[in-house]
Amino acid sequence: MTAPIRVLIVDDDALVRAGLSMILGGTGDIEIVAEAGDGSEVPPLIAAHRPDVVLMDIRMPDVDGLTATEALRAAESPPEVVVLTTFHADAQVVRALRAGAAGFLLKDIPPRELVEAIRKVAAGEPILSPAVTRQLITHVSEDGGGAGRRTDRARDLLAKLSERERDVALAVGQGKSNAAIGRELYMSVATVKAHVSRILTKLDLNNRVQIALTVYDASL
Repeated sequence: MTAPIRVLIVDDDALVRAGLSMILGGTGDIEIVAEAGDGSEVPPLIAAHRPDVVLMDIRMPDVDGLTATEALRAAESPPEVVVLTTFHADAQVVRALRAGAAGFLLKDIPPRELVEAIRKVAAGEPILSPAVTRQLITHVSEDGGGAGRRTDRARDLLAKLSERERDVALAVGQGKSNAAIGRELYMSVATVKAHVSRILTKLDLNNRVQIALTVYDASL
């Protein structure tokens, strides 16, 4: 029997926390280890409970979810972070993804999809659908300040990759799964995973979402 997925819920709305706990706690393979009402409560709860996944609200009264995510993902061996939001792809969500969040969920997500999303993130898969990926591309391309510097930096990073790794990075940027990338590039899933791991190491990135954002920044 595998250990349950340990989840920390961070949201300043007690009703939201209760709803998420009820949905996730009834699955059998997900355990709610703690809840928090503000980002300031996250560090001690992480140390005490060692969750696998953190569901993180963005707007909170003291320490917001963006600041908490950036601090959390900068720590050693951090849990995966999933941002909870009422917006599809606003600037705050993009900032959280740049900080290393594995994806984001809308607060009105159906319960079944919420459970599957948590399982995917715990298994190392980001939760960005192709539709959401297109929204992010649009948002990043419309982002003004610092865009030129980000483009130059992203292109310098991607220049470190081999041709095959670059092909995989571009496919990740299109929101494709490992299986879909394998079919497109005539690779096994294991080979795709190996390429993704090398890309993350070479570019010093946290996860596939950051690979996708790097591709977008490079305007590819």
